[in-house]
Amino acid sequence: MRPSPMAVRAAGGCSTAAAATLAFFRLRPLGRAVRPDSARAGWHFSLYGGCRGRQVHGLVDSVLEELRSQRRGRVSAKIGLQGTKELSDNKIDKRTLQKGLLLEFQKDSERFLLAVVERPDGKKNWKVTDQNGILSSIKPQQVTYVIPGIINYNHSRIDEFIKKAQDLLDPTVLECAWMELSENDKSVTVEEFAEIVYGSKESLESYCAHFLLSRDIVYFVKVESRDSSVYQPRPPAQVEELLRRKLAKEAAEKEMEEFVQLIKSAKALPLDAKPSKDSWLMEEKVKRKIESLQAYAVDACDDEQRRTAGNILKAMGFSKTSSAALKILINIGYFPVHVNLDLYRYDVRIRYTEEVLSAAEELLVDCPDSDKDIRKDLSTLKVYAIDVDEADEACFCSFCHCIYPKRLLDDALSAARLPDGRIKVWIHVADPTSLVQPRSIIDREAMHRGTSIFLPTATFPMFPERLAMNAMSLQQGRGCKSVTVSVILQPDGSKIVENYICVVHSIAEYSIENSIIKPTYMLTYESATELLYMNLEEEEELRILQEAASLRAQWRRSQGSIDTAMIEPRIKVANPDDPEPNINLYVEDQSNPAMQLVSEMMILCGEAVAAFGSDNNIALPYRGHPQSNTAVSAFTHLPEGPARSFANISVLRAAEMDFQKPVPHGVLGIPGYVQFTSPIRRYVDLLAHYQIKAFLRGESPPYSAGDLEGMTFIASMHVKVARRLHSNNLRYWLLEYLRRQPKGKKYKALILKFIKDRLATLLVIEVGIQATAVVSTGKVGDEVSVVVEAAHPRDDILSVTEITEV
Repeated sequence: MRPSPMAVRAAGGCSTAAAATLAFFRLRPLGRAVRPDSARAGWHFSLYGGCRGRQVHGLVDSVLEELRSQRRGRVSAKIGLQGTKELSDNKIDKRTLQKGLLLEFQKDSERFLLAVVERPDGKKNWKVTDQNGILSSIKPQQVTYVIPGIINYNHSRIDEFIKKAQDLLDPTVLECAWMELSENDKSVTVEEFAEIVYGSKESLESYCAHFLLSRDIVYFVKVESRDSSVYQPRPPAQVEELLRRKLAKEAAEKEMEEFVQLIKSAKALPLDAKPSKDSWLMEEKVKRKIESLQAYAVDACDDEQRRTAGNILKAMGFSKTSSAALKILINIGYFPVHVNLDLYRYDVRIRYTEEVLSAAEELLVDCPDSDKDIRKDLSTLKVYAIDVDEADEACFCSFCHCIYPKRLLDDALSAARLPDGRIKVWIHVADPTSLVQPRSIIDREAMHRGTSIFLPTATFPMFPERLAMNAMSLQQGRGCKSVTVSVILQPDGSKIVENYICVVHSIAEYSIENSIIKPTYMLTYESATELLYMNLEEEEELRILQEAASLRAQWRRSQGSIDTAMIEPRIKVANPDDPEPNINLYVEDQSNPAMQLVSEMMILCGEAVAAFGSDNNIALPYRGHPQSNTAVSAFTHLPEGPARSFANISVLRAAEMDFQKPVPHGVLGIPGYVQFTSPIRRYVDLLAHYQIKAFLRGESPPYSAGDLEGMTFIASMHVKVARRLHSNNLRYWLLEYLRRQPKGKKYKALILKFIKDRLATLLVIEVGIQATAVVSTGKVGDEVSVVVEAAHPRDDILSVTEITEV
């Protein structure tokens, strides 16, 4: 490296102060701050160990002045440190490139490379060999600087040139040069800057000057003139702000480096030694980055979170995708392998606020029954509570934040044969409104949940757990408050009137009343079906219920009801946070007698409540479903079961709601319907209870038709989310179940429809999941055999292939 005149003077015995100034120019590190004083005449710069105060500033002035004097002795006045209008015109035109020139060009948005010009490439482009020895074609617009004074250069010497330049590059000279030039409001060309700093404008020094100025984002700004590019010192206030930003950026980069190292360390730990989820949220700067990754993983991030997550993924060497963010969170133990992202994506209410929990506890301590005087004692009836085995639901406890099993039942049945031979049935429904009042904090919380959320891994109930499971739910052998809908059925669904058939209502009489019941049995569908098959004399009431259900089903079919029952898979997942949790699969048999019995009684209850509301002019959430434009007979050629139901569902019209009068329900084949049997699980059912209970007390209903419409709309939005959550999570675990099955396992599948040519929608019967595959033979409703080629739950991929029997 050729020493500058300043260095020569220092070596020849210049003053200690001058030597200190030289040392400042050449050895100071990056990252200093400048704080200009408000008084222009007395600027005082705090350089954190650099130029301090007027004494050092004066030394800089003297050194620069000497440098200028030496330079003026060697170069023409035209190149001297003068105003912008008198700048050098020796800028090399990029259009005059020729073989052997050494230049810098922009490879992409982040890389600048040195290269030697080889030859023209077409009319405008040039072939160059860069510092990596790669031959490429560049456009003139890519050239950022042509190193002056070099011709016939060999690309093999570029590394040597770069090493010499690295020895000269000292970004701290920018600060001192800016101090001098800004005071005199002077601009400089690259070559002038090289001579000021290095005492020379030769090739190496000029390139170093260009490198420093072109990468500088604090002290100088590039200004294009007619003859050359010049660099103008920024105003002090702007420099101070840019330095502040620069320091903030460096601090953020350091913080990011520390976070990335933390992530890498956690990834390397064994599963049982990884940090807990809560530990990642203790420190605010770590929490902010983790939450950004989480929001990015579920595609629910704001702009700041997107930038933060993108920077983390880039630093980790991952692509900027949601799946990459999820992979990181799983690898560090923040998320379990089978995390349900929908809970975060839809911001599902999992926990209750302390205010809601406190209100629930107060109800448990003090819960007077306002309907006590008008409750009918039905505790002598034999009462059957029949539900799926998952009535032992896994529930999330807001008190201890754990999952625990509890039993929740909100409906039960009784039946008897009257002396005249007719059948009377009682549908007993749990009475949560004996505790919860309209517009209370508990009620509002239930409305904004809309429904209980049932997932394979847990249940998140609409009401706080202790309230729903204890005080509200029906419990075996205990006196339970309920609302009982009793119905006496017609002995037949139709009668002959003047030689033609006139369809009459299957309900002969009905009533609704507050009651006290004592559930006798709590049965699963399977155990109830066994009792039916056993035909025990002492369980006559159960047989009467089955008979009533059969009569109702026949009557509804005569009214044009449509069968929409599909195979319903149910999954229970134990220890879902483990990498390999236990999965138990159940496929409901829609022909199960007990299941059909309960279904018919629930429909009967809804019809009776609609009739009650209509007869008494009560505003209720009446639900209807218009008949399809396609006749039911259009699909009678299909076998009963999933194939016919799938076809029926495909032509259904949208459901309807009315809040003043019943709406015909064409799918169920009844004149009106109100959901009433699940007030602990569905908010719309609870609304119907509020209205009916007020009428029974002789009070005005708490809500108008308009009120009901608005509240039902709010609840329905949350119900849609809950259904999507259930559907997505069920499919995830079905795919995970299939993924674990032996390769080549054969499954029976039902052809539901043809999409195009022989590409068909199939129902994998043993699992209850739909898939698509090409089938060689068969028609809708036929069975084929398939094997699972691929099942990827996280990507929602299921690939099946037909296998032909040999």
